[in-house]
Amino acid sequence: MAGAIAAPPASADGRHHGNPEARGVKIAADRAAKAGINWKACPADWGLEAPIQCGWVKVPLDYAKPNGRQIEIAVDRIGNTGTKKERQGSLIYNPGGPGGSGLRFPRRVTTKSPLWVNTSKAYDFVGFDPRGVGHSAPISCIDPQEFVKAPKLDPVPDSEDDKRAQRKLAAEYADGCKERSGWMLPHMTTPNTARDLDVVRAALGERKLNFLGVSYGTYIGGVYATLFPTHVRRMIVDSVVNPSKEKIWYEANLDQDVAFQMRWNDWKAWVAKNDTAFHLGNTPEQVEQQWLKLRAAAKKDPIGGVVGPAELIGFFQSAPYYDSAWVPVAQTWSDYVAGDTQALVDAAGPDLTDSAGNAASENGNAVYTAVECADAKWPTSWKKWDRDNTRLHKDHPFMTWANAWLNLPCATWPSRQQTPLDVKSGKSLPPVLIVQATRDAATPYEGAVELHKRLKGSRLITEKDAGSHGVTSLLNPCINERVDAYLLTGKTDSRDVTCAPHATPKPAAVAAATAAVDLPAVP
Repeated sequence: MAGAIAAPPASADGRHHGNPEARGVKIAADRAAKAGINWKACPADWGLEAPIQCGWVKVPLDYAKPNGRQIEIAVDRIGNTGTKKERQGSLIYNPGGPGGSGLRFPRRVTTKSPLWVNTSKAYDFVGFDPRGVGHSAPISCIDPQEFVKAPKLDPVPDSEDDKRAQRKLAAEYADGCKERSGWMLPHMTTPNTARDLDVVRAALGERKLNFLGVSYGTYIGGVYATLFPTHVRRMIVDSVVNPSKEKIWYEANLDQDVAFQMRWNDWKAWVAKNDTAFHLGNTPEQVEQQWLKLRAAAKKDPIGGVVGPAELIGFFQSAPYYDSAWVPVAQTWSDYVAGDTQALVDAAGPDLTDSAGNAASENGNAVYTAVECADAKWPTSWKKWDRDNTRLHKDHPFMTWANAWLNLPCATWPSRQQTPLDVKSGKSLPPVLIVQATRDAATPYEGAVELHKRLKGSRLITEKDAGSHGVTSLLNPCINERVDAYLLTGKTDSRDVTCAPHATPKPAAVAAATAAVDLPAVP
């Protein structure tokens, strides 16, 4: 690509001198800087409208063998909306997962997302599919149509037989990953994704990286900052995975179960407060009883033949995850209680006609499993899993067993498992901006505090008494203005900042009534 700037030499990051992967990523980045990216109109079925462009970056499957087998990483971009003088380079995005695609990031410009108007003047917005995801050498562990079939077993076991059945499914899933994608499994690690990110940076012609990572994307960011501190220009991490080696990934998932229960309780309190809209109970206890009643009914006789307890958890968990789901989930539930069964079936059940969507779901789950299983060594003792999850379930029943079965393939993982990297700041790492809500379910607040300790000079913005996952995408001027200032000027506050929470969601009827009250008087 014309005007490409080569990556800084490997010697700029002395701690990796002599490391085979460090030498490999230097070779790959130099090669990518020379090759650039052949930008073209995006394939029609990717759902990315002009002027977004798409391309590919070749990376080694194994960075210890940089001249061996290569895979292609799918990337897309939209140019900065400001002048040439205003342009500060590319801003690369990862939404998390593991298993999430970042390719929709440039659509924040084409859809004129108001929160990103200022930064899009200065930056090209760049997304990518990490290795194994979507269009980047996608992996698979099971036939997608089989993966979405429902109803699945109730995650909460009633007996030892139930546990044995779930253990069998988890072991079969792990074997399926090896059978369908075994060649990729040893290389599906967060450090390799961070190395891929550095090669993409070089292919873009960027001397240094500007990065926005959300959820699991924060762990990619932390690992990148550890491996390539001199390559970082600006980095925002939002809703932070705890990077402690002791937490990745078994303990992190147990912590998640506790946080999900907390945020589930927050949502139930909100539903009760809005009982005039939803009619599900006017105390959190009454709402919980309605939930248990729904769960028991779906277990006895799956709703629409396809929605049992597992499918209900799959749908209802979006409420503890995202405030944007509070109203839709409550309304769907309310409609069901009022007699509209189909709305819940449509929301929580599978759509076997959506083969592309089902393939994407299966791929996302395969990548999630492969990365978490490859990144760290997991307990292999079923007694430990059983003891830990039985204990947690007593006070945190919403997600504990569902999460355990999701992760159990890692106990019999048929591929190499690594030791997690010790995430920390190296020399010359610029200030990293950390953004986190205190009541986040998916990435508990302690993770942000831990990363803040590890990255010297970082700044932490805390959204107090809020819990939506992915804070930078929400309207909260206290946060939005600091994100803009950091990306545009590199400046952070002289100390950590605590912001009040963003607005609590309102049911449609309440929102409409409030809007009517707020209308200006007609003269």
